[in-house]
Amino acid sequence: MSATPEAHTTLLCFDFGTRQIGVAYGQTFSGTAQPVAVLRARDGQPQWEQVARLVAEWQPQRLLVGLPLNMDGTESDFCTRVRRFAGRLHARTGKPVTLMDERLSTAEAKRDSGSGRDYRRHPVDGLAAALILRTWLSEPTAGHDL
Repeated sequence: MSATPEAHTTLLCFDFGTRQIGVAYGQTFSGTAQPVAVLRARDGQPQWEQVARLVAEWQPQRLLVGLPLNMDGTESDFCTRVRRFAGRLHARTGKPVTLMDERLSTAEAKRDSGSGRDYRRHPVDGLAAALILRTWLSEPTAGHDL
């Protein structure tokens, strides 16, 4: 379980993928979340300078990373890679990192973005990150800290 957030907490949320990583910004004060970037990744590795720039620009107090659990709540094989990414985020930024259940967030983002969209040319990963973050904002004790 993660700690209850302070009255005003700012966050960056990451929707990890092997080719791209969605990023969203949100805050507890207004309860809002918005997509801010889709980072290209190579086998799950972003250009860490881009991550550092986003952290410097948005000044989050906490980082959130979506954890792709199976539908029965168990961890998928992919969770190992997500946990490694989350650990690297923490090590590189010094920010606290919370893992948050993200089951079906990408499917929901695709549905919300409209049908017929070319997802390779117009990725929904940032929107998926915003959906994960909105879930955390409505239930901040649902995630668990690294």
